[in-house]
Amino acid sequence: MSVTPVLQEERFSPFVRVTMRIWVKSYRSILALISPFFDLLVRLLIAQAILRSGLVKLGDWDTAVNLARFEYPVSWMAPETAALIGVLIEIVAPILLLFGLFTRFAAFSILTLLAVSQIEYVAVDLNLWLIAILGWYVLRGAGAFSFDRAASAGLGGSALPFARPMMRLFGWLTDCGAPVWLMILRFWIAATLLGSAGILSLSEESKFLPLNSFAGLGATAATILAILSIVGLLVPVTGLLLILSLSTLAVMGLHPDLSLYPMLVFGLLILFGSGYMSIDRLASRWLESNILFDRKYDDVPDHWPHVVVVGAGFGGLSCVNRLKNLPVRITLIDRHNYHLFQPLLYQIATAGLSPADVATPIRGLFRKDGNVRVVLGEVDAIDSKSKTVTFGQNSMDYDHLVLATGASHSYFGKDEWAPFAPGLKTIEDGVSVRAHVLRAFEKAESSSDPSRIERLLTFVIVGAGPTGVELAGAIAELARHGLKDEFSQIDPARARILLVQSGDRILPAFPKELSAHAAQSLEDLGVEIRLGSRVTNIAADHVEIGKESQIATETVLWAAGVVASPAGRWLDAETDRAGRVQVDDHLRVTGHENVFAIGDTAGSNGWKGNPVPGLAPAAKQAGNHVAKSIENQLLGKAGLEPFAYQHQGSLATIGRKSAVADFGFIKLHGAIAWWLWGAVHVGFLSGTRNRIAVLVNWIWSYFTLQLGIRLITGKDSGA
Repeated sequence: MSVTPVLQEERFSPFVRVTMRIWVKSYRSILALISPFFDLLVRLLIAQAILRSGLVKLGDWDTAVNLARFEYPVSWMAPETAALIGVLIEIVAPILLLFGLFTRFAAFSILTLLAVSQIEYVAVDLNLWLIAILGWYVLRGAGAFSFDRAASAGLGGSALPFARPMMRLFGWLTDCGAPVWLMILRFWIAATLLGSAGILSLSEESKFLPLNSFAGLGATAATILAILSIVGLLVPVTGLLLILSLSTLAVMGLHPDLSLYPMLVFGLLILFGSGYMSIDRLASRWLESNILFDRKYDDVPDHWPHVVVVGAGFGGLSCVNRLKNLPVRITLIDRHNYHLFQPLLYQIATAGLSPADVATPIRGLFRKDGNVRVVLGEVDAIDSKSKTVTFGQNSMDYDHLVLATGASHSYFGKDEWAPFAPGLKTIEDGVSVRAHVLRAFEKAESSSDPSRIERLLTFVIVGAGPTGVELAGAIAELARHGLKDEFSQIDPARARILLVQSGDRILPAFPKELSAHAAQSLEDLGVEIRLGSRVTNIAADHVEIGKESQIATETVLWAAGVVASPAGRWLDAETDRAGRVQVDDHLRVTGHENVFAIGDTAGSNGWKGNPVPGLAPAAKQAGNHVAKSIENQLLGKAGLEPFAYQHQGSLATIGRKSAVADFGFIKLHGAIAWWLWGAVHVGFLSGTRNRIAVLVNWIWSYFTLQLGIRLITGKDSGA
């Protein structure tokens, strides 16, 4: 009979295991977030210092040659040659370093120049600190915000001569050489500390040890910090202590010559670790093997609780992002392989952005989280008694189930309208609507029937919530600016855009004064607003409003209502009229243990007794609350406080220069609200690439009044 071995992590209490994992994972996440920006800052600071020196010499070439001849002559090189090489390096290499292009070559060039200056001319601490930083870039290369990193994946598989062996070499330098350099930096800093304490004495030490940088630091403190650095124990703490100590001395006036560059070297050790031959590295490897299990999913212990999250929207991702720090196995199931930023979906429909700008592959979000598994599939059944989820021909067991399946369009019992009035919930919807809107202008251009041209250039949006208002404004901008001067037979600016609302004002969730400002902004764009108008029928060539009014149109867009996913039917659970599953105060599905519902799936009254709105922040808060609830179960703690939604504000944009924003304590409208709307939406996008792409597209559209994604895809049934 075999005995299952006891893992190291099982020897600790649940509280210790969970707490250690949360702390370590959170710490690493913070470092991963900071390190690209720190890397960019370091490259910027070094580049400006070296480039400034080069520009000064370039501006006075005779002085540069005289300096090379008399001030810092190189015995084995002519002064003119030395000056020329030095200036070229100081001009070209910093620019390459700043942009992260040929980073290793640029860093090596500057390092060589500084090393020659340090050995052949005057030894100064500044050169040594710069050499320490540049050696890191020679071995590791630039970080995420660099051209080298962006091109590395493609070059590794390209047919360019020597590309593959070079990329393999660079990969080896990053994986093996960079930790060696960190180790060398530790020993070098320790030797300097011991030298400043009078314990270590070397010949010509001033050329190789920046002793002046530690002037004023007490012998005892220097010795303790040197010992910690040598053994590689608590190196990030050691780095912080060095930064604080030297900064304090500088503030007190005891270290007037202190520069920023020693702090950057300490920052490298704080962010990137202690390198080889260190206690910290051994501790990290022990955590990987016994607590974290983050190398790959197969390493995760089978006895860890299995949490299945269905849906990779805002709520699902928020839940997984917190759960991944816990000792749990996570499976994230979604019918798409991407996370869609739905608040900007209307810009796909109106040719402002491309799908890749507002969607992020889910797997890329969790590639470094070994306890997270991403599965492509559409759930069609749940058995809460046997605790299984079925999707297609597959099924899996769960210990905790989180339903974050969102919502779809609701036509209030008139599903036959769907073919004539598409809504916006998926990328496919956005691309289809874009094609339909653009095709309407193309058909009008080719038509010789005035009545049909008028019908084609009439656009009706049903529903005046944020989506409807933003759609109406965007289509008006498209017609008046984006398509200007592109047609010879029609004037797109003559397009008629109608916003139909059954209530007495647009944006009913906003204060009345903001609704009024939004209505005025839409009317300034030429949008007609029909209030108190209930749609009674939608056909291929018209919309009926009430019993008497009929609008001839071939383009109707639906933004009037949503219905929750069929999660309630899967569970045979109680739902409200919109299909939202009834949940308790902790978002557990009523009558189903360890099954939670969040976002548009849940019928929660967690907003001071009122229904929680179907907004992204609400879904995120709910996902975070459920993750905390599961965490408390693992820790054996008492339950959390009931879920309470904290409203953070509402935003809606109208066209390219106006918006409304309601934060309760302050209400904004006009240009300032528009800039705030843009900043908030860019900030909430997933992935740096998406943020940059959206910013570039917006800036281009804003200044040129042109939209670059005017592509018609898909088949059309008629002319």
